[in-house]
Amino acid sequence: MEPKNEPITRPGPGVITAAVDIKEQDRWAGPTLQERDTQVGAISSVLPEGDINNASDVPVKRDIPHPTTNLETLIHVLKGNVGTGLLAMPEAFMNAGLWVGFAGIPIMGVICIHCMQMLLRSSKELCKRAGKSALSYEETAEAAFRLGPEGCRKWANTVRYIITTFLIITQVGFCCVYAVFIPQNLMQAIECMLPSGSSISVYGYMGIIILPILLICYIPNLKYLAPVSLMAGAVQIIGITICFYYMLRDLPHVQEELPAFAGFSTLPLYFGSAIYAFEGIGLVLPLENKMKTPQAFGGWTGVLNTAMVIVVCFYAGVGFFGYLRYGSFVQGSITLNLPPSEPLSQTVKILMALAVYMTYPLQMYVPYEVLRPTVTRRFTTHKGKMVAEYIFRSCMVFLTFVLAAAIPNIGLFISLVGAVSSSTLALIFPPIVEIVTFWPNTGKYNWRIIKGALICLFGLVGFVAGTITSVESIIDFFMNGQQQPSYEC
Repeated sequence: MEPKNEPITRPGPGVITAAVDIKEQDRWAGPTLQERDTQVGAISSVLPEGDINNASDVPVKRDIPHPTTNLETLIHVLKGNVGTGLLAMPEAFMNAGLWVGFAGIPIMGVICIHCMQMLLRSSKELCKRAGKSALSYEETAEAAFRLGPEGCRKWANTVRYIITTFLIITQVGFCCVYAVFIPQNLMQAIECMLPSGSSISVYGYMGIIILPILLICYIPNLKYLAPVSLMAGAVQIIGITICFYYMLRDLPHVQEELPAFAGFSTLPLYFGSAIYAFEGIGLVLPLENKMKTPQAFGGWTGVLNTAMVIVVCFYAGVGFFGYLRYGSFVQGSITLNLPPSEPLSQTVKILMALAVYMTYPLQMYVPYEVLRPTVTRRFTTHKGKMVAEYIFRSCMVFLTFVLAAAIPNIGLFISLVGAVSSSTLALIFPPIVEIVTFWPNTGKYNWRIIKGALICLFGLVGFVAGTITSVESIIDFFMNGQQQPSYEC
């Protein structure tokens, strides 16, 4: 008996719906999750005797209208993780200490990459069990609980709603940081290039760049964003190379003035900034779901691991040498430490602002895909759906700029977003999803439970401590009337 090919029954109007646009008319290629129990007998009839996990041997065909190649996906992964978080690494090292910060990046990198692989492995397993072609992050969590142990099934809708909410908060938070980063770098570069300077404030530059960001965010398909990501990657490589030139120029020897450990009081800020830097957890499944050869995404030498190893090396290098070069004077973005009066420095600030600008729509892709069905399903005509989608995209962009104007401090914004959302999605939920997915197979000595519990505990401690410290720092920022560091051309 073949599984029915019909859309999934959604959990209800109160739950935000989402799916990667594999097909506009048919986003789900298999049976509904609610029909899972009724199809177990049918699947088991064509499988060897044993656990229902044998259903993973059933092949699932994926039909994607605009698939991405391995190289395009690699570029998307790099661009999704190498952004403002990379440039904030020197300040993160200042909050941790030179050597603690340097040792912490590969440790957190290994944990985050392993969590990405756990999520990917769980999604593939659940796709095969449910007969689906692809599942997004929130759908994977819902499927794990709905197809998992009896006691977990009642929590399926709640888990989906929670993860969807954090996905939106995380990706919108990234875009808010971008909305702070771009105008600050443009302002510092342009004002020093003009003979008489300029009286435009950072808020004025925010208003100027809204229209260009709106235009690039109107690109509807991830496939068409690949050339934009390629250009952004090339520009970013040039910009990072110039940043390294300034960081390594007149580099002091490692001295005792830079502490190896900065203390426990600022360590949560380091955690928030570092976990923010590994910002690609929300893009893992959408990117894998859009690949022409998804089997090349995972594995030891797959696209994901290859890209993330490069990312970890970048983070460690920029953080170490940036903090070593500028010490306690380091700012929320290393580009703001570069000499404002030098033409090369002005060029790199414009280049990095341009690269971040071209990355903005990739980070906003997830919120668009999550919320778009909820907005467009209220309209029946194609024109109505199209107009509603463009209005929705515009409102999302304006929202990020309003929030950015409220907290115009890159470092504090990065720490807060990382502690609140990134830790939840990158560290807490992937182990839970894996345990529920493969239950009762917990491994020898229950190693899967022990490993998941330790990662979740690490994420929870970082979440609580990082959020409290970030909020306190933001309150202190406003109460004491602190301003962004001044500069002279």
